[in-house]
Amino acid sequence: MSAHDAVRADVDESFGVYDFGLSASEEERARRLHAESVIVDMLFEGPCGYRSFNEAMSAETKARWEAESDVDRAWWDVYDIPVRWALAGEFPEFETCWRLSGITAGTRERDLVRYEDIVGGFSIAQAQFDRLGWLDKALGAEDIRAAKRNGRRAGIVNSQDTLGIGTDLGLLQASYDFGLRMLSLTYNFANLVGSGCMERGNGGVTRFGTRVIARMNELGILLDTAHCGRQTTLDACALSSAPVVASHTSAEALTAVTRAKSDEELLAIAATGGVIGVCTVPPFVSLESGATIDHMLDHVDYVASLVGAAHVGVGTDWPNPMSEWGLRNVAAPCFAHVGFGPEHRVDPCVNLIGFDDYRDWPNITRGLVHRGYGDADIRAILGENFLRVFAAATGR
Repeated sequence: MSAHDAVRADVDESFGVYDFGLSASEEERARRLHAESVIVDMLFEGPCGYRSFNEAMSAETKARWEAESDVDRAWWDVYDIPVRWALAGEFPEFETCWRLSGITAGTRERDLVRYEDIVGGFSIAQAQFDRLGWLDKALGAEDIRAAKRNGRRAGIVNSQDTLGIGTDLGLLQASYDFGLRMLSLTYNFANLVGSGCMERGNGGVTRFGTRVIARMNELGILLDTAHCGRQTTLDACALSSAPVVASHTSAEALTAVTRAKSDEELLAIAATGGVIGVCTVPPFVSLESGATIDHMLDHVDYVASLVGAAHVGVGTDWPNPMSEWGLRNVAAPCFAHVGFGPEHRVDPCVNLIGFDDYRDWPNITRGLVHRGYGDADIRAILGENFLRVFAAATGR
């Protein structure tokens, strides 16, 4: 039995039922808050995880991976399978899982690593808004609120690297025109803008990077530092005239890994008025095996105690939208390709106990009730904090 199978065997096929020991009244309160709140997943890989893949989708995963010699292209070929099936009208679970998660808005990530990604990548994001009748493009906070009012869902176009713009700031304008509204300066490694969290050194934002940040502020693109190195994060916070986020991270004080943020970084992000999205990636929230949603909530508590609940959000970033074969044979080598080594213990076949599927999202709300947060703070963490920052960055 694989590690993933072991986790799967321990998870009830019903979702959102992690045992927090809540009373009947607490469960009802959690249900009400989850239904009524605007919920934003600041880094949303879903809406579908491995449980949703049928045999034909799994076979396509294998075929696409084996046909493509370029790791970066192969990743997106496989990653986009649920989207393409949904666009073809052959995968209603794409909408069903999103709705059952309770999420109002989540990111629709596209790559900005190569020039051609601006067309090839953003086109499939736009296709979702054009052809999925229940999904709206979120160009600002009001679009997300409108989606909630109208019983719809919203997607936020984002990217996690600036490498593809090279030195051409005009490509930022083109990306913005495609709908890009959140952009991370670096992804693990150094680029022309700054240093990533996996670099050996601790370089800050470059001279060119200062121009990128200024242009992002002018256009209205939210600045993300999730994969940035420490000095690059601090510099970004000092240079940006708009709030800064770390869309999916954890607290280094609790889990000493390179993807986590130090107290200094968390305080700097909060000082911009920004938001720290806590992730559900097992090795980033616990150094132990068998990590649970309680470990993730420990990070929520820590960040809230350090900078205040007004600066806390959720950016799950996990699980990945692939079949079990894809998780073992595609995601694992791709993660190694982008800088995650054995010491990082990133195993795409292992999810948090209590967050094995995006339909487990209600466990986050239930966990916040269990941890004693008031209604206003729960609503803030679930989405209102992000909406405040998104409005400030985009101007709408």
